[in-house]
Amino acid sequence: MDKLILIDGNSLAFRAFYGLPLLSNQSGLHTNAIFGFQKILDKIIREEDPTHFLIAFDAGKKTFRHEKYGEYKGGRQKTPPELGEQFAPIRKLIDAYGIKRYEVENYEADDIIGSLSKLADENGMETIIITGDRDLTQLASDHVTIYFTKKGVTQIDKYTPEFIEEEYGLRPEQIIDMKGLWGDTSDNIPGVPGIGEKTAIKLLKKYDSVEGVYENIEELKGKQRENLENFKDDALMSKELATIYRDMTFDFNLDDLKLPPEDLDAKIKVFKEFEFNSLLENLNEAPVNDATTFETKRVGSLSELGKNVSLYFESEHANYLLNKPAVLAVTDGENSFVTNIEDIDTESLKEFLTTRDTVNTYDLKRQIAFLNQLDVTFTNFTGDIMLGSFLLDPGKKIVDVSTTVETFNIQIDSDESHYGKGRNKKNPTIEETKDFTETKTLAIHHALKPLEKKLKDDEMYDLFKELEIPLSKVLSAMEIKGITVDLDTLKEMETELEERLNHLKSEIYKIAGEEFNINSPKQLGVVLFEHLELPVIKKTKTGYSTAADVLETLRPKHKIIEYILEYREIQKLQSTYVVGLQGQIHEDGRIHTRFNQTLAQTGRLSSVEPNLQNIPIRLEEGRKIRKAFVPKSEDNVLLSLDYSQIELRVLASISKDEKMIQAFNEGKDIHTITAANVYNVEPSEVTSTMRSNAKAVNFGIVYGISDYGLSQQLGITRKEAKEFIDTYLDTFVNVKEYMKYIVQDAKRDGYVSTLLGRRRYVPDINSRNFNARSFSERIAMNSPIQGTAADIIKLAMVNYFESEKKEKFDAELLLQIHDELVFDIPKIEVEDFIEVIKEIMEHALEIEVPLKVEYEYGPNWYTME
Repeated sequence: MDKLILIDGNSLAFRAFYGLPLLSNQSGLHTNAIFGFQKILDKIIREEDPTHFLIAFDAGKKTFRHEKYGEYKGGRQKTPPELGEQFAPIRKLIDAYGIKRYEVENYEADDIIGSLSKLADENGMETIIITGDRDLTQLASDHVTIYFTKKGVTQIDKYTPEFIEEEYGLRPEQIIDMKGLWGDTSDNIPGVPGIGEKTAIKLLKKYDSVEGVYENIEELKGKQRENLENFKDDALMSKELATIYRDMTFDFNLDDLKLPPEDLDAKIKVFKEFEFNSLLENLNEAPVNDATTFETKRVGSLSELGKNVSLYFESEHANYLLNKPAVLAVTDGENSFVTNIEDIDTESLKEFLTTRDTVNTYDLKRQIAFLNQLDVTFTNFTGDIMLGSFLLDPGKKIVDVSTTVETFNIQIDSDESHYGKGRNKKNPTIEETKDFTETKTLAIHHALKPLEKKLKDDEMYDLFKELEIPLSKVLSAMEIKGITVDLDTLKEMETELEERLNHLKSEIYKIAGEEFNINSPKQLGVVLFEHLELPVIKKTKTGYSTAADVLETLRPKHKIIEYILEYREIQKLQSTYVVGLQGQIHEDGRIHTRFNQTLAQTGRLSSVEPNLQNIPIRLEEGRKIRKAFVPKSEDNVLLSLDYSQIELRVLASISKDEKMIQAFNEGKDIHTITAANVYNVEPSEVTSTMRSNAKAVNFGIVYGISDYGLSQQLGITRKEAKEFIDTYLDTFVNVKEYMKYIVQDAKRDGYVSTLLGRRRYVPDINSRNFNARSFSERIAMNSPIQGTAADIIKLAMVNYFESEKKEKFDAELLLQIHDELVFDIPKIEVEDFIEVIKEIMEHALEIEVPLKVEYEYGPNWYTME
């Protein structure tokens, strides 16, 4: 028997969104609903092996049911934009699976599913319907089963006629009668006042249908009879509203719903776009395209190469600060020189590089680090196709040379095809690695000209040559230098936190009245919800959910929760940072984090191995971890300089909002001024709560916060959050105008730019899909602000390194953390150096308001004044 799967697309997307924590990719697109949707698709295809498949969506807010009852589905909250923006990508995911999707004006997804299941039944097909909406259970029959998603997207109840009989004591077709009597608050179907689920079921067991109830109304008594008589029209209308329409006609037939063979390329493309790396790992390798062939001659010495070359070191390891390369290849496009690392003549290499006109590469920080390992000091790279490609399309994930050169129609093997998935799984010979490295270097060389032409066409060539390439050299020096870390301090903290954890553990055991594994969600769930009888908030496949949001909900209900939450926080600090950082200290006593220039689409830097931007400094225990970061000697101090409210200053400048500009120019506290304006009080009357709320909106505006996001952050209703945002925008009218015009520009151009010309593309800005368009509009509003702020601190770093005054001081730039720079400097130089570096930072870019830098220094990164 053929098997048809029908999915209620809207319902499943909502289930996935609320059942999984918020996730997002590098572009800022939330992806939890997309990921959950994918999970159910794979589960159904794997477990049910369907022959036919369709996913139905609601086409709009109005249907024929609204003509019968205008308040149908009234009162529903607006779809959170964090979910709304995922509907267009979900459709893209469905298309990658080759599954037909369908929606039609004036009808709901339920009607499409009802009509198709009827058609399938008539054609002898088995049908499975997947939904989180119990309305569809009315469709259950001998050949139609409804898979109802209870929690998230993987916990399912299977509604058959037998299951419905057992659950309700009713036949499937009586579900509509139950809705007629009981109503349905989720769809705003009124039903009859005073009649709940149990009463409705009792009446239907006796009288079979709504009509049967009214045919025997004289047998009923009291208030129940009175309500039924007074609201008869509502009961009959409610039944009609709840009845799925099953006689739609379609412009396709059942054969058109056949599930096609898997299209691996299509899946890989969308998984890469959404950054579902774990899913990519589970797929077979993508088919290899025809490789680009290069006309080149392998030569025996560097001296046989021309003046314009490309260079690339090959290493199978990701961390270039810890691992040596295996092979070096250098090419001028016509000739190539390839050698083992062991055979390199470092003096000849140094002389060769310093006498070239141009030296191009991929990931110049990596190449500088490898040269440094060979005691070759050379940083004068003139091109980097990795950095340039990222500027051209920051939405495309930087993976390796092969994916980068694809943009320029150059096809070569990927690192995975050479080393195997996850690298190191294959063992290529040294000769194979030489050939591979030569091919990569030739690809890098041939990609440079089209890259530079495109950068010039897009007016980003100066940004590439004067900011990103010089910055990469600055970052390379910082990575190689590293920052000194006092291992003893981390050991002491480890002991202190271990004592704290033991104390918390004993308190938890005392309150619980038993010992158990606090780290086991299963054991913790049994203690909380069975032994202590706390209310169950959420369940998972394996038992009770003890996720952070569940425990936060339970916090007021039992004192044990406070201890458990604190235990978890301290344990994470202990394992991830206090113990974790110890393993990241190199032999020189320093931590060498790596800075990533090609991750955040706004242009912000990030750090990895370890990620020093993620030390949780909101907690005092987290801040104390910074005590371990110290200067290189007792004669030195660590100096921290931080841009104050840089993004808000950029917003004031870009929007030219007079109130904001005046506040910054007069040195007033912007959050107090915002609160005073929004709450319509004098600045002296602003309370700490008012200022805190204003601060949340100020920074929320910069990051494109929605009413849903603000409501979650401040613990207020979405309506209150929307009113707050509206009042804010009515107060700062130029900010509102900026948001309007920047969106118009984005619709016209397809991208927005920072003050330095860095682009961010918004491909869905003109989408007919409301949610995809809204997401792009938020990106358009906030990217110029965040991107300009990122460009400013990058400029400051480059300007410092290129400043002649730098040579007067023995200062070392160690870290860039968000808007903060950290230096190691002798105590006797610090005051004079502060004047110089503040001047450089505060004048990195002249904007409408002054940039302000605050500073502290001391014996470690924590103890500063």
